[in-house]
Amino acid sequence: CGSLDDARGIFDKMPQHNLLSWNAMIVAYSQHGHGKEAVELFQQMQTEGLEPSKITFISVLDACADLAALAKGKEIHTSIIESEFESDVVVGTALVNMYGKCGSLNDARSVFDKMPQRDIVSWTAMMGAYVQNGRGKETLELFENMLLECLLPDKVTFITVLDACANLASLIEGKECHANIVKSGFESDIVVGNA
Repeated sequence: CGSLDDARGIFDKMPQHNLLSWNAMIVAYSQHGHGKEAVELFQQMQTEGLEPSKITFISVLDACADLAALAKGKEIHTSIIESEFESDVVVGTALVNMYGKCGSLNDARSVFDKMPQRDIVSWTAMMGAYVQNGRGKETLELFENMLLECLLPDKVTFITVLDACANLASLIEGKECHANIVKSGFESDIVVGNA
């Protein structure tokens, strides 16, 4: 509705901040491409002694990913471990995404492999990390492993796999992916069709 400057003005005038107000500002900054401000607020929140929530961690990891701030992301990962949120599938996926966007594929894969539960978003995040870093072969291997675990791909997964096939110039894998798309009923989806 309003501007981030207005929201920050109201936030700064509040006599006290609680977790909800901190999260509202951190999320707003992170979602609107102001990662630096999101990270700074996160640090200020910690300085004031407030414990981050799952939402806080997810938002600040997204900010680190957008900034390619690997060192800060690793610091936050340490805080996540200390807060015992690392086993949460959404937090784990945010970590995979952050490490992938920062080019740290070994860290992304380590987090992915340690996740006690993985959903389609987790698998796709790891595949996306590989694609973003030019590792199409690993993307396709991971896709095969996901299918072996009887997880059904969604359209984002298919788009990611098609990107990997295109990067590899692999017509055979592309045709196999197309067959899976038809079988899954996504062939008429305009976004998948354009991929």
